[in-house]
Amino acid sequence: MPGPEVPGPEVPESTNLLEPLRGRDFRILWTGMTVSLIGDGVMLIALAWQVFALSNTPSALAVVGVAVSAPHVLLALFGGVASDRFDRRRVMIGADAVRCLALVTLGALSIAGTVQLWHLVVLGALYGAGSAFFGPAFDAIIPDLVPTNLLTQANSLDQFIRPVATRLIGPMLGGFLVAAVGPGWALTANAATFVVSIVCIRRMHGVPAAHPGDHTSPMEDLREVYRFARARVWLWGTLLSSSIACLLFLGPSEVLLPYLVKHDMHASASTLGIVFAFGGLGAVSAAVFVGRHGLPKRYVTFIYVVWTASTLALACYGLAHFTWQLMAACFAFNALETAGLIGWATMRQRLVPRHLLGRVSSLDWFVATGLTPISFALVGPLAAVFGTRVTLVAAGLLASAVTAAAYFLPGMRAPEQRDGYESAARAEEMAPAAN
Repeated sequence: MPGPEVPGPEVPESTNLLEPLRGRDFRILWTGMTVSLIGDGVMLIALAWQVFALSNTPSALAVVGVAVSAPHVLLALFGGVASDRFDRRRVMIGADAVRCLALVTLGALSIAGTVQLWHLVVLGALYGAGSAFFGPAFDAIIPDLVPTNLLTQANSLDQFIRPVATRLIGPMLGGFLVAAVGPGWALTANAATFVVSIVCIRRMHGVPAAHPGDHTSPMEDLREVYRFARARVWLWGTLLSSSIACLLFLGPSEVLLPYLVKHDMHASASTLGIVFAFGGLGAVSAAVFVGRHGLPKRYVTFIYVVWTASTLALACYGLAHFTWQLMAACFAFNALETAGLIGWATMRQRLVPRHLLGRVSSLDWFVATGLTPISFALVGPLAAVFGTRVTLVAAGLLASAVTAAAYFLPGMRAPEQRDGYESAARAEEMAPAAN
């Protein structure tokens, strides 16, 4: 196992949001990701409408949500091990191929008129398994493609295109496709976007090889990253609080918002697409702002303030009675969440040694989203007992309280109390992992 990389002299951050795109490999990866994310935005509408066509209850969509998220959670750690042991490009290509296969099959069943709910569950699980391997490899490869002083801009571009694709272009296209040709063809269109992503990844070259753990077992790889995380409050505290917050709000926001639009407001798939589109506009605005202005010196404080405010905005879903109110709440929630995600990704990429980055990223996915299947499983019964609106408001308020409380853990703000990211990185490298 190679030793940790020692950061070089600190280089001022760029304020040009587009500068990372000058690098050929990052530009190609970003292009393929953009296309596949648009497909995911189409899937967001198509899958919800397909589920409601089969079973007109929130519980049905919740079951599919559990099916997609559970394999993602269960396999995330192994996805991180794979991304640190093998060529990260091959890991991403394999993950895209699996997801493409799942969507092609689901689309064909829907077009043929033979799709059933259990098909959505099984193929959704296959899709989630592919995502468990793609995410850690993608996160870990970014520092190999751009210099350290451009990481904030690279993460801002990532968070810029994700909402544009999945909450703006994708949902609007998805609403149109579902209305015009049905959810089956929309899901098939999403499958085609993964083919584009695979072609783009194959065209990348010059990416440094991963550090394979030839002399350790996969379980030792996992123990190494556990020891690293346990010794750092900023890491384990954020992951733990995110896990509880996601348990509280993710299921209600993903399941009850479409249900609220369709059954309470009696609106169409196009209306839901527009609501998601405003969330995309909020996220884009945040990405552009952070990319242009960079992160403040008190970056841990910044992350926790915006994340606490974002979950408060989510509670407004339950208070909304008009479409424009849902649009405003979705805009605020996504803008604040995105600003925090950019800060978190940049801090993690700068403070974690390169050979551990894939596993730390997978640990992030595993812990932060580990309770997501439970969130999806509980949302239906809770909404049945307390009502859709009360469940949404309570989810937002409780999640914001948990997030705010984590900020006051002893040692949480230690990185920002040092002299900048690079000094913090040096201290992190020198800090021994707890045994």
